Amino acid sequence: MIERTFSGERPDIALPAGAIDTQMHMYLPGFPARPGGPPLPEGLPGPDDYRKVMAWLGIERVVITQGNAHQIDNANLLACLGAMGEAARGVAAITDETTDAEMEALHAAGVRGARIMDLPGGAVGLEALEAVDARASAFGWCLAVQFDGTHLLEHVTRLERLKSRYIIDHHGKFFSGISPQSAQVDALRRLIGRGNCWFKFAGCYESSRSGPPHYEDIAAVARQMAADAPERIIWGTNWPHNLARRTQDYPNDAALLDTVLGWVPEDHRTKVLVDNPAALFDF
Repeated sequence: MIERTFSGERPDIALPAGAIDTQMHMYLPGFPARPGGPPLPEGLPGPDDYRKVMAWLGIERVVITQGNAHQIDNANLLACLGAMGEAARGVAAITDETTDAEMEALHAAGVRGARIMDLPGGAVGLEALEAVDARASAFGWCLAVQFDGTHLLEHVTRLERLKSRYIIDHHGKFFSGISPQSAQVDALRRLIGRGNCWFKFAGCYESSRSGPPHYEDIAAVARQMAADAPERIIWGTNWPHNLARRTQDYPNDAALLDTVLGWVPEDHRTKVLVDNPAALFDF
């Protein structure tokens, strides 16, 4: 049984007022996992648990991302948005078959983004990128796009054509390794420079090849991105760290926060933690 930590010694980096966690999942009872996705996380970490983490880390607002376990059934997401109230926005899983009425209901509940997850267990992959972009852009939503960044160069042309604002998720997830000199980083910098692409600092441990505690490979690229375009960086905890299956593998959220936000110059942290995500997710 995994034991998650919801409190502890406060991080050394104090978050500014209004800080927004833009990457996390939460769960409530009564919403079973759907075929095609992973199982629900043990213990169903939910709103009450996450509020403890908010108090611990100094988070004031949150973007709840549809979990893969629920595939394109957004009922759990809507329930969690209801439980969190005005402090929350959502990123849902939609398709080209999502009706205007469904989109309007999601928007009214606080959804401001659509998820593309082109990795095992993902509900909606890159094959649907343009169709989801068309639905999202009609409602002023952004896209959260996650795939193996090793293949970024193959997708650049499609990304350049997106109508919506979009986020390259999870530090780009360059599973084959990355450095500031990589061709993929050059492409990423060009995409960000076009003005409608954001880069999310979250889940560094999922793709780092150098590993904890410093994640040097991810850190080198992250520092470059934060120096180049602080107005296009956002941050998330990736709580409740669904890939951690054992207590000993569960990260210390305060230590992880200090590590990751240490890659952002102090004078840019309000922009990264408050201004950028507030505009992107319509807070």
